[in-house]
Amino acid sequence: MKKIKVGIIGAGSISHMHTTSYKKLDNVEVIAVCDIDEERAKAYAEQYNIPQVFTDHHEMLKLEELDAVSVTTWNNGHAPLSIDALKAGKHVLCEKPLAMNAKQAEEMVQVAKESGKLLMVGFVRRFGENTKILKEAIEQEQLGDVYYAKTGCIRRWGNPGGWFSDFERSGGGPVIDLGVHMIDLVRYLNGKPKAISVTASTFNKLGMKPEMKGIGKYYSADYSTHNDVEDGATALIKFDNGLTLFFETSWVMHVKQDELYLQLYGDKAGAQMEPTIEFYGEQNNYFTSTTPLVDPNTYGFESNFNREIAHFIDCLVNDTPCLNPAEDGLELMKILDAIYESAKTGREVLI
Repeated sequence: MKKIKVGIIGAGSISHMHTTSYKKLDNVEVIAVCDIDEERAKAYAEQYNIPQVFTDHHEMLKLEELDAVSVTTWNNGHAPLSIDALKAGKHVLCEKPLAMNAKQAEEMVQVAKESGKLLMVGFVRRFGENTKILKEAIEQEQLGDVYYAKTGCIRRWGNPGGWFSDFERSGGGPVIDLGVHMIDLVRYLNGKPKAISVTASTFNKLGMKPEMKGIGKYYSADYSTHNDVEDGATALIKFDNGLTLFFETSWVMHVKQDELYLQLYGDKAGAQMEPTIEFYGEQNNYFTSTTPLVDPNTYGFESNFNREIAHFIDCLVNDTPCLNPAEDGLELMKILDAIYESAKTGREVLI
């Protein structure tokens, strides 16, 4: 059995989810890791028994035996690194967001077409069991015409600092970090309609609050208190199929507790995907609420990544149609660009 030989570009936190998932596949071999921090790259290679270490991705991409790479760097590296890899004849799985903006994403899509190589974007939440259940219900028209959706990811105290809060490297705050997942899920569940208008506000009121005590949070590996991105945001997004989405997100906000939610409203029934999967309908002239019985072991970030990585490899080996094509990443970047532009101008932005 021929093994797909994979390289990791960027040895930060999220890369571990990629590497451990690759390691679970019998037909994959991780042969190289690249990071601008040589000591980190060496330690990473030792941890996962990866034979080759690089600090220059151009040198890694010269490996003829290398079939594909995962790009798991700061956001500002996604476009240039993916483009270099595609031009070098490698398939690419690029972490979300696909790029810093739609212009970069458009170039990535074009280069992928010219190279004939797969460019897949890391919308890992699409591989969740709850996503699968809700998408099946929508495709079977159990919700009818879905005309309204609400989704949000709210943190009381959750700015990771480091590159996340450095605009030059991240491109933004919770909108581009958390919002990218939630907005994409609504699009994906509803057949990927295109956004036609956005009205949004972003907020820069609270900062990082590094002095806070009493609760824990996730810290970036390169943690610092530099912060020039938004604390939170809200947006009203309209799509070409008639769907309207209300979206909100925050890294820091004076709320009682963190909150993750996604709700859809159709003319036959409604549904909630987060925090639990539930359906709200009618039967015998009574309103009903139902909850599918699902094995809790099928939920979770790790399971989602295992499925995402397995799908990426399946696309390469069996020419399976890609569930997360780069074009979807481009459409999402158009929405994020519009959110930031609307917030800046105070006006509705037409896409």
